[in-house]
Order: sequence, then C-alpha cells, then structure tokens
Amino acid sequence: MKIAVVTDSSSYLSKEEAEKYQICVISVPVIIDGHMYHEGVDITNQEFYDHLRNSKDLPKTSQPALGEMSQVYDQLAAEGYDAVISIHLAATISGLINNLKTLAASQTNIKIIPYDSRITVRLMGYLAIEAAKMAAANQDLDKILARLDDLRSTIDENIIVNDLTNLVKGGRLSNASAVIGTMLNIKPLLTFDNQTDEIVAYEKVRSLKKAYLKTEQRFAQAQAQADFPYRLVVIDANDPQANNLWTEALRKKFPNTTIEQSYFGPVIGTHLGEKALALGWIKDFDQV
Repeated sequence: MKIAVVTDSSSYLSKEEAEKYQICVISVPVIIDGHMYHEGVDITNQEFYDHLRNSKDLPKTSQPALGEMSQVYDQLAAEGYDAVISIHLAATISGLINNLKTLAASQTNIKIIPYDSRITVRLMGYLAIEAAKMAAANQDLDKILARLDDLRSTIDENIIVNDLTNLVKGGRLSNASAVIGTMLNIKPLLTFDNQTDEIVAYEKVRSLKKAYLKTEQRFAQAQAQADFPYRLVVIDANDPQANNLWTEALRKKFPNTTIEQSYFGPVIGTHLGEKALALGWIKDFDQV
C-alpha cells in the first residue's frame, strides 16, 4: 500500500522538510480586518504580527475549504497513492478534523484517515515527519497509526502567555474566568488538558522567571517518570531573542536532551498573541 501524509500549516514544517519527507502541507486561512491570508503562502510571520498589533479587530482563523482538501486527495490518488494519513490540529481548537471525517466517508478513490494530533505547532509536525518516514520505508498503515498513537500519548507542553486577551475573546481558554481578575499581574501557565485536549490555565505565577522555573520543573518531573528520553522544542510568538536565551539555558540544565526551536505562526499566534513562549516535549522518536 502506497501511503501519503498530509498536514496543515500550523505544523510549522519548513518547505525543505515538506519536500524532503514528501509531506503535503495545506495552508490554514487567517482573516485580518476582512482580508483573508493563507499561512505560509502570502503572509510572513513578521507581517502577521505587525497586523496583529495594528488591526482594528481580533484576527480570526478559518478552515481550508473541503473542496480544496478533496482536490488534494484526488491528486494524491492520481499519483498512485492508496491511502492518506491526514494529520491536523486538535479538534478542540478547530473543526477541520471532524469535517474531514465527513469528507473521508464520501471519498471513494483513496482511503483517507483523518488523524487528530490533539495538539498543533511543531509537536504536530513531528508526528507528520515520523509518519512520512515510516510510509517511505513501506511500513503498513496499522503500524504507522500505532506509532503515531504512541508518540501522541507522550506529548505535553507549557505555554506562557503575556496577554490573555486573544485567548479569552476567541473562546479558546476553557477556564478563563479563573484568571481574568488577576491577569494584569500574573503569568498564567497554560497547557492542553490531558482529558479534554482543551487549553486550560493550571497554575499562576508572579513573574516570567518563575514561569520558566515552573515549566522546567514540570518537564524535569515528566522526564524522571518516563522510561524513555524526551525531545524538547522551545516555541515563540515573534520573540526569537527570548527563545534563544531560554534555549541556551535549557541546554545547560538538560545537556542530554535534544532541544530544538520553533515558532507560533499566524494561525496559533492569532489566539496566543505576540510574545507568547512555550516549551513542548515528546518522546524522542530518533532514539526510541
């Protein structure tokens, strides 16, 4: 069986990675002051954050049109693929994955497996890369999906947001009322809840330094409890300097851990706002 891998632009794969691993990346639209842009196509990160600071209204995200998705799957079928694993951002923050399930039921020329990453950003990109590597090695479909399930179960993250306005207005923070009253002076630590996959504020600290420390402690505890090595990724929303400084500090504290850097592009930056930082971790798929 010839298997293709599709993901969306919120995986933040580079063009070189997409080409190397033959991953088809579908752009997610972002609407700013009534104008639709396509992430990774006609708007850069810098342009987006400039718009975010100056736009009259909160930007909105949309979904790729199902007709566009169907055309992608049709093209893959024409190229001789028998199945496609379509890996997308969490169903709790986008309706895309559920709409693809409906589309998959009607697509007859290729088998479509919509896969909910239950996350987004580079962590989702890792799932797409691993699936593509296995597909290129002619691994069977069930084995690839089992591997994705295993890796997905190890994903966790801490998000440090400087301004909760976008998350609250966009309805993406499920327990916003718990932090609204004190968000002026407090740094809420956010994560995707393991049970609901919703973004929740699980703790509040009074400085960025303490936010870093709590995040590092949470990762250290996770690594101590795991029987496999984790891989770390530091993610920033238009704050590469903060990313570099934190990454350097983490490499000193966790010298045996693979640590990479990534970013929040327009689709996720819309919700988190500028200057957000996150630390994500996943089983190190290159080692285990």
